[in-house]
Amino acid sequence: MANSVLTSFDTWKQFLHDRVEAAEHIGISEEQISKLAYKIGDFLATKINPENPQEKVLKDLWTVADTNEQKTIARLMVKMVTDGNK
Repeated sequence: MANSVLTSFDTWKQFLHDRVEAAEHIGISEEQISKLAYKIGDFLATKINPENPQEKVLKDLWTVADTNEQKTIARLMVKMVTDGNK
């Protein structure tokens, strides 16, 4: 994945921001966006090797978290990219 959106954490945050913005634009609810973020987070944590230190921390947190905590992590990632902190 040398040239993927996962190579740089800033690129990943911009990618996620753009996708969340597009989902909101077509009327997908915040709850549905959070559910999708959880599914994506679970996929990334279980199937993709981290490509930078930030992703490694997120994967480690995801691994030790229970399902409710993972959902919180997913919601926080969405919040991070939608609250002007991209």
